[in-house]
Amino acid sequence: MKPGQHSGVVERRYTGAMHILLVLALAMPLAALADDFDGRVVGVSSGDTITVLDSAQGRHEIRLVGVGAPESDQPFGQQSRKHLSDLVFGKNVRVEWLKRDRYGHILGKVMVQPRGCPACRKTRDAGLAQLETGLAWWYREYRREQSLEDQGRYEYAEFDTRTRRIGLWRHEAPVPPWEWRKRNRIAT
Repeated sequence: MKPGQHSGVVERRYTGAMHILLVLALAMPLAALADDFDGRVVGVSSGDTITVLDSAQGRHEIRLVGVGAPESDQPFGQQSRKHLSDLVFGKNVRVEWLKRDRYGHILGKVMVQPRGCPACRKTRDAGLAQLETGLAWWYREYRREQSLEDQGRYEYAEFDTRTRRIGLWRHEAPVPPWEWRKRNRIAT
């Protein structure tokens, strides 16, 4: 072989190594976006907002992605907050998130252990639980922030509770919190 020439084996190794580096380089930005973390819920301010303390004692305000709970002065507002509190307060949770809202809250899916199963993994989705009890709306406007699987689950949960008139769906014409806030801004 002449100087400067490579055997086919060396070229294949070089090409294979380059492919691996390219795949890793493309995957790294995606991994950097997913800042999932575990923590303990130390506050529940509404039916869709909690405070989580992480292992480094950092406090994070979390808005449940994909749901809108009634405001505290709205019908079912206090029931929604209480249900979420019963589900997550004082418990360890997993927060899966990709972004913050305009107020700096983390928009995330909050996973907790199912009730009565201390040995189980965190598989209970708190936002979905709020929908399944009829204490929140599925926030369709932001559905693109959810996986297709979660979109289907959330849509079905709201449809089911609405059809069976559970929770806030017992009310004749429940007003979503985004409309409630708009009406109250106009009134004041």
